[in-house]
Amino acid sequence: MPLLLQGVYTALVTPFSADGATIDFDAYEKLLAQQIDGGVSGLVPCGTTGESPTLSDAEQRELIARTVRFAKGRVPVLAGSGSFNTKKSIEASKAAFEAGADGVMIVMPYYNKPSQEGMYRHVTEIAKAVSGPVVVYNVPGRHIVELSVDTFLRIADTCPNVVGIKDASGNCFFVQELQNKARGRLANLSGDDPLTLPMMAVGAKGVISVTSNVYPKQMSDLVADALAGRWAEAERKSTALYPIHRALFCEPSPAPTKAALAMKNMMSGSVRLPMVEATDDCKATLSTLMKAYEAQ
Repeated sequence: MPLLLQGVYTALVTPFSADGATIDFDAYEKLLAQQIDGGVSGLVPCGTTGESPTLSDAEQRELIARTVRFAKGRVPVLAGSGSFNTKKSIEASKAAFEAGADGVMIVMPYYNKPSQEGMYRHVTEIAKAVSGPVVVYNVPGRHIVELSVDTFLRIADTCPNVVGIKDASGNCFFVQELQNKARGRLANLSGDDPLTLPMMAVGAKGVISVTSNVYPKQMSDLVADALAGRWAEAERKSTALYPIHRALFCEPSPAPTKAALAMKNMMSGSVRLPMVEATDDCKATLSTLMKAYEAQ
């Protein structure tokens, strides 16, 4: 289906068995059902929130294929397929499209700290190897290097199938500069839940959200209000959700999100090393904030 980069795309967690050895696909489909019912605009399996570095190639393919089968064309599936290895990213991207994904999301290479030219060549090599849409993921807090707007525009000029970016740079400068230089021809989605509304105010079209794992309808309603220009209502909802956003990152993600979902009897809170489960203090904070939010 067409990859309309607008609204709320959920960066899906990957539920595991209690010991973390296997994927709990029953819990995963329960999560997918909650997302569809909550009105999200798209599904993003196998991203950082899905603990992709700990997934085998076979697990990634199965997660993507199951997401596609469950979605049944109701919403697009944007599969995470990037890493710090260009060749492996090409193979993973091809496998994602073979599994039925509507697009792939390519994170900038982490750990090996490439230059702007290295990032340009990394993405363009991947984009040239596939025929479907590619979304770039800029999250300098995780990959250290920061993709510049000019490099992103150069990538898009070289590869027309690069259609947008998930911007988790932590500020609104990137989206504003992109809007100024690209004049709306490339989509920008926030990669930070707390910055969703500020980024939409200067041109972003939505968010690839972690919080929507727990509150899909609430995040969808917030973004729908912003897209419709109902800024006062969107601000009210954003303010109410802000403590939840922060709490879901009070410890390394996605452990707090899985803990929150475990409180809702959606799945186990287990994660795979080097992640560890949320602490009791984190769980207590989440419980208090979630009860207060849901009582509003």
